[in-house]
Amino acid sequence: NKKYDLVLIKGVLIHVNPKELKKIYDKLYYYSNKYIYIAEYYNPTPIKLSYRGFKNKLFKRDFAGEILSRYKNLKLLDYGFAYHGDKYPQDDLNWFLIEKK
Repeated sequence: NKKYDLVLIKGVLIHVNPKELKKIYDKLYYYSNKYIYIAEYYNPTPIKLSYRGFKNKLFKRDFAGEILSRYKNLKLLDYGFAYHGDKYPQDDLNWFLIEKK
């Protein structure tokens, strides 16, 4: 029954079977009191990619857009891009800060 001011997910949604995403969105929404932070690979339309030689293990899509469409009381506050060449190396990904009103 705990809720949190910030619920964060990074690099997880890209590996979730798209049929299961609504359940994950529901949990992110439910456990958030105020903010949801999503940091994942992005693509404007859903695509599947090979991952370490496996099929159906990596998905890119507009995760933030989907959760914003699902819950009308969410508002996009900010977004950006993390670049692998930054001083803190990581994968290239997009991040989205969403507020729950």
